Amino acid sequence: MRPRSLFQFLALFGAAALVLTACGGSKKKSSSPSSGNAGGTLVTVAKAAPSGSPDPQIDYTLQEWQLLILTHDGLVGFKRAAGTEGTKIVADLATTVPKPTDGGKTYTFTLRKGIKFSNGKTLKASDVKYTFERLFKIGQSPNAGTWYNVIVGGDACVKTPKSCNLDQGVIVDDASGKVTFHLTKSDPEFLDQLSVPFAFILPTGTPNTEVKIPPPGTGPYKWVEYNPNKELKLVRNPNFKEWSKDAQPAGNPDVIVQKFGLSAEAQVTQVENGQADWMFDPPPADRLNEMSTKYADQVHVNPLTAIYYYAFGVNTPPFNNLKARQAVNFAVDRNALVKIYGGPNLAVPTCQILPPNFPGYKPYCPYTKNPGSGKWTAPDLAKAKQLVAASGTKGAAVKVNTDTTDVNKATGLYFVDLLNSIGYKAQLQALAPDIQYPYCQNSKNKIQFCYSSWYQDYPAASDFLDILLGCNSIHPNSDSSPNIAQFCNKPIQAKMDQAAVQAVTDPTTSNETWASVDKAVTDQAPWVSMYNPKLIDFLSKRVKGYQFSPQWYFLLGQASVK
Repeated sequence: MRPRSLFQFLALFGAAALVLTACGGSKKKSSSPSSGNAGGTLVTVAKAAPSGSPDPQIDYTLQEWQLLILTHDGLVGFKRAAGTEGTKIVADLATTVPKPTDGGKTYTFTLRKGIKFSNGKTLKASDVKYTFERLFKIGQSPNAGTWYNVIVGGDACVKTPKSCNLDQGVIVDDASGKVTFHLTKSDPEFLDQLSVPFAFILPTGTPNTEVKIPPPGTGPYKWVEYNPNKELKLVRNPNFKEWSKDAQPAGNPDVIVQKFGLSAEAQVTQVENGQADWMFDPPPADRLNEMSTKYADQVHVNPLTAIYYYAFGVNTPPFNNLKARQAVNFAVDRNALVKIYGGPNLAVPTCQILPPNFPGYKPYCPYTKNPGSGKWTAPDLAKAKQLVAASGTKGAAVKVNTDTTDVNKATGLYFVDLLNSIGYKAQLQALAPDIQYPYCQNSKNKIQFCYSSWYQDYPAASDFLDILLGCNSIHPNSDSSPNIAQFCNKPIQAKMDQAAVQAVTDPTTSNETWASVDKAVTDQAPWVSMYNPKLIDFLSKRVKGYQFSPQWYFLLGQASVK
């Protein structure tokens, strides 16, 4: 998923490496149970609102997803827990997690009885069908055509969204509460995909057009304000009764607020003074010493399955040339980029797409001096300049697109200098964070070289490789096109499709195929992969019961502030 507005974080520069030991982040701190004290207002602060639409079937930012899990539910969901427990799928609105039948093509759920939306309406099976038809009808959902078109009728809904009809794909019975999905083929990730906000159930009658505030949901909280220039606010849903602590715990704070427009400096100060409870953005380097000495118990550091990268526009000169793309990869000093980000304790250099400790990951890095170990060691400028000359692209103008946050702008300036040094004429294009990512997704803008980052939606290799670099993730002239490189390689796509089929019966072989896909994509150089990050959470002294989920990160609703 896109963390754009959730974590414009870790702008820690070189000083960070000196203080992280004192900052903590031990396993014990990351997995402590909730104190269970209910009440009060959890105040969070951020520089900007989530980018793009607040509509739950459009939004693709971890910032908003972190809040949507408190207000909405799917049929199943990821367990609200720290550590590996947080990767387990549990029954949510459904009574059980069903086993598929018909060779993996049919899933039948039974809804729990008595669950109400925050507007007082009782949850019905027909709401499920309505939700999935809306997912297509809205026409802007990033993954409708890559995840949910496996539902019978889904392909037709992708082609003609406004007339979407899933009568054959989603069979519902309000009397019994049964919901049956019929798929065109088995999909081993279908339950994962039902567990993310795109598939959270909305009440029948929710407009089939983009909404400006998330509609009623079934969670312990409800949205009452969404002002991207000021704040968003969640309050308790009076119709909520806890049906499963694993899937949807009741929550501790009475109110959760996120205030926008504060600089990172101001965020640190507010957290230190107890005016705010959690800062969304990275603490600036000049505040780290005081954080690590005076507030060490309030800092938590966690590794992430994520990647930061710059995507080439593979259909736009000069980077429609493979040698040109490979040249930049050889030239990059990834240690310098890690230093900009905060040092080796906060990020690890990488050349490939999949992050470490992830299904299908095998170390691979061809873009380094002395390749062979699978790890990046040093840039090879001589090789880079040879490739630029061989590509015939020397002297081409290049626009380096990034956002205006400190770290991302610094990486953009680094690449401007690098590209100029190997023979291009580069300049910076820095856009506001809330518009930069949609801008890069839209093919009509013909990006050449654009910053982005990605965090897992769920633990599967396809969530990086197919979503970010698959042919079906290209949506021309759309702000919701996650394959911003516009990369489509038919033989590689065939391998991705093969891996998906293998996953149904042989996950081990599937992950081996995904590893070969990762290698093949890396060789085609649609990106400059920079590093895999870690995350810092800085909390106020009054926050108790901090838990870090590998799926949802800081579990805001399970923290206590009273």
